Amino acid sequence: MSWWEALILGIVQGLTEFLPVSSSGHLEIGHAFLGTASEENLIFAVVVHAATVIATIVVLWSQIKELFTGTFLTKTWNPEKQYVAKILLSMIPVLIIGVFFKDQVEELFGNGLLLVGICLLLTAVLLGFSEWFSKRRQGGHGVGYRNAIIIGCAQAVAVLPGLSRSGTTIATGLLCGVKKEQVAQFSFLMVLIPILGEAFLDVIDLLQGETVTTLGFLPLCIGFIAAFASGCLACKFMLNIVRKQKLIYFAIYCLVVGVTAILYSVIA
Repeated sequence: MSWWEALILGIVQGLTEFLPVSSSGHLEIGHAFLGTASEENLIFAVVVHAATVIATIVVLWSQIKELFTGTFLTKTWNPEKQYVAKILLSMIPVLIIGVFFKDQVEELFGNGLLLVGICLLLTAVLLGFSEWFSKRRQGGHGVGYRNAIIIGCAQAVAVLPGLSRSGTTIATGLLCGVKKEQVAQFSFLMVLIPILGEAFLDVIDLLQGETVTTLGFLPLCIGFIAAFASGCLACKFMLNIVRKQKLIYFAIYCLVVGVTAILYSVIA
């Protein structure tokens, strides 16, 4: 992988981790078009995922700091502890998938763009329907424990390549009646620990395996910086977009890219 390929893929990861268009799907598309070696994909994915986690922490630092202070520096069952409890509850479904079905999920990646295209079409339907529903709904409520587990199940399903994690969880939250001002923030916070856990498991796999990579320090460094910078921009942008209920544009984009990916998989 050259430095410019790492730059492109890093930007793609940073943008699509937060925008509801599927980072995994776009990385698969990027690898397919650039022809980057598959044995390098895992190492690069660990690096750019770490960059997007740091981007999330930077953008939502004030909220994370408030949650940390309220959870660990007070003794009462306050709103901060309740919010953290809901985040932890939302992680249970994806934890089950990660522990018991990790190998099966990994087999879905790298098998061409047909599945990616189909899942992008599903993402488009979810985004379009959730915006239609939220515009016709009066009011809304915060994230409850029941909604947390439902959104968590949506996150678990979104391990499929091409099914946007942020798009699926945000759309599910909107369909559950969660206020648009709260659903994006919850979606971004609930994924921090699962991404770190996934990266940790990938590192263990790399250390235990015999994978030899030709990736040098420069491509990894460029990929990390590109993913971090674009991730910060995309996170701030997405929080604003959800408040304004403009998800339909991403639905159209996913529709176009999904159809393109399916056609490419058939023709290529």
